[in-house]
Formats: sequence, C-alpha cells, structure tokens
Amino acid sequence: MNKIIKSIKEDIQSVKDRDPAARSTLEIMLIYPGLHALWGYRISHWMWTNQFKMLGRLFSQLVRSLTGIEIHPGATIGPGFFIDHGMGVVIGETTEIGRNVTLYHGVTLGGVSMQKGKRHPTLEDNVVVGAGAKILGAIVIGESSRIGANAVVVKPIPPNSVVVGVPGQIVARSTPKDIKPDLDHNKLPDTIGLSVASMMERIDALEQKLQATKDVIQPVLEHINGQKNGNGNGLKPEQHLHPPDHGIWHGEDFMI
Repeated sequence: MNKIIKSIKEDIQSVKDRDPAARSTLEIMLIYPGLHALWGYRISHWMWTNQFKMLGRLFSQLVRSLTGIEIHPGATIGPGFFIDHGMGVVIGETTEIGRNVTLYHGVTLGGVSMQKGKRHPTLEDNVVVGAGAKILGAIVIGESSRIGANAVVVKPIPPNSVVVGVPGQIVARSTPKDIKPDLDHNKLPDTIGLSVASMMERIDALEQKLQATKDVIQPVLEHINGQKNGNGNGLKPEQHLHPPDHGIWHGEDFMI
C-alpha cells in the first residue's frame, strides 16, 4: 500500500512540475485525463502481467473510452510519466518508456512490423515528445532528446538530440545540463524554410555567374550576328575579328 501511495504522489507531483495550469492536488486528481489514463494503465498492466490478459485489454479499452488515451497494458512505463492534455495518444504493446518522460496530445508510439516481438519504440529517460509526433518502429530515442510537434521519427535518435520534420531530422544537440522537462516548440528551427533559403542563395549565385559569362560573350555575339563590315556584308568565318578585351576569333576557333 505504501508503494501505491508513493507512486500516486509522484504522479501528481510530475503534473505540478510540468503543467503551469495545475492549481491544486484535488484539481489534478479529478480532471486530468492523462493522469487517469496512467492510473488505468497501471491496473490493466497488473492484470496483463498476472495472466489476466483479456481482462487487462478490456479494462484498458474502458479507460480509452473515458480519456481518449490508448495505452496497451503490455507497455512498460517508468515513474514520472506525464501526458499533457492527452487526447489521441496511442502507446503500443511493446513500448518501453523510461523515467520522467513527457508526451503531448496526439502522440503515437507505434509499430511498423506485423511480426510478433519487439516492434514499438523505446523512450529513454527525460524524453519529451511534442504534439502530434509519431515515433514508429523498434527504435531507441536517446535520453533527454526532444521530438518536435508533428515530427515522424522512424530511425534511432542519439541522446540529447532535437528532432523535427517528416521524416525526423536531427537539427541540434544539447548538453544534458541544457535539457528542460518540457519542449519549447516556438524555438524549433524551420527545416523546410532553411532548405528553401539555402536553395535560393545557390540560385542567386548561379545567376550572377551566368550573367558575368553573358557579359563577356555578348559583345562577341553582337559582332558576329549583328554588325556589318565596311562593305556592308556580314563578317565571314574566314575573317579575323579582334574585339577588344573579350576574345579572339580565328576562323572557326573562338577563344575567351
């Protein structure tokens, strides 16, 4: 009983630490669906591990209908777990979650294989997953990493990483001392915008080189195609043309 009470206190404290909207213990216990889903998971997980698998699944589905959060009773979840808002969160059967992990609403910890065995992700300690993110497959998300909102992660992520985009790309790494419990979504880089800006810079550079080449060649082409010689006839290939500072025309050989 003491262990259960201690676990409940830790769950409530994790909400207080990570949600500035939490005002009292009573409020947290009564109206936080993420907390209700976690407590429901613990009951269904006990049933699952004590060979009451069908009953565990039935109970987990009841909790799902009440909270909008689906946690398979076979998943392994460590202490300090916090689901903020929570609607639409899905946690698969073989998911493993470490200590002090935070998920926002719409997160999916799913599989990519039809084979039995380990097929869902492992989230190490202090990982934060932003709203709408999808982490798929039997991959490891390293300790203290942060997954940006709506990212789709299908490859392992080293510890202390920041991941954004579809598919997820590592855009920054922080030292452990810089990691905070929650994710500052507004400070994540715009990977698509940065890529477009880089591409535009390359295009501008190429246009400048093309214009410089055109400036050199254009006077020669004007002599060949537009200008007339003293007799009013167009220049012939056999004639020698020496346009100043641009190039030399010797028969059919042109040299810049």
